[in-house]
Amino acid sequence: MKLYEYQAKEVFNDFGIDTPNSRLITSVAQLQDALDVIGFPCVLKSQVLSGGRGKAGLIVFVRDNDQAL
Repeated sequence: MKLYEYQAKEVFNDFGIDTPNSRLITSVAQLQDALDVIGFPCVLKSQVLSGGRGKAGLIVFVRDNDQAL
């Protein structure tokens, strides 16, 4: 079974396993609201079913709004 990271977090939460605070966004318009809830520093991750997201630049560590936007 292949799950996206956000789907695995939902399963963990259903079974009472703590996961880091996160928000799934599907458009750039939702980004600022998610950043306001999570705060900084944070990590932006693309949800793809393949390995090597970090090497491909699909995981970004951000410390402020300028880096995130």
